[in-house]
Amino acid sequence: MTRVIFLGPPGAGKGTQAKTLADDLNIPHISTGDILRQALSDQTPLGVKAQSYMDKGELVPDKLMEEMVQERLSQVDTKSGWILDGFPRTVNQAVFLEELLRKLNQHDEKVVNLEVPDEIVVTRLLERGRKDDSKEVILRRLEVYRSQTAPLIDFYSSRHNLLSVNGNQSLEEVTVELKKVIAS
Repeated sequence: MTRVIFLGPPGAGKGTQAKTLADDLNIPHISTGDILRQALSDQTPLGVKAQSYMDKGELVPDKLMEEMVQERLSQVDTKSGWILDGFPRTVNQAVFLEELLRKLNQHDEKVVNLEVPDEIVVTRLLERGRKDDSKEVILRRLEVYRSQTAPLIDFYSSRHNLLSVNGNQSLEEVTVELKKVIAS
């Protein structure tokens, strides 16, 4: 049973690594970014609400994200495990997730923090060239990450289930290291 929560700044490579591992382990890669982008392109009520926050580089409110995650983790394909990428982003969301996993009887999750220096993140995101990735927006997202998401590292450290991986190496090296920590 593999259940992994990915933490790390925007542009750390969470999505790429989560997808690779999910394919290898044959479990769903649950990306709140993908769920959001789908909701935006389908213009669902949730997507329309989320859009206004994302345009400003702000985090989508907890309640919106929690509803989406609860719905997704309740689907049948998550029984054998999952990789969660982009959630939780705040300590409140982490507490919500802890209670949800208890209710769904899905414990023993591992939390992996991909560590990448800010200047590398900025370069990577600018190279990715998404329209919402101007340098100002990227720096704002990093600021939001540091203030709201970084406390999660302490939250999970205190629960002794945080594993850190150096995300500032080649894709392959990061994958190898991730497989090692997840299997341990």
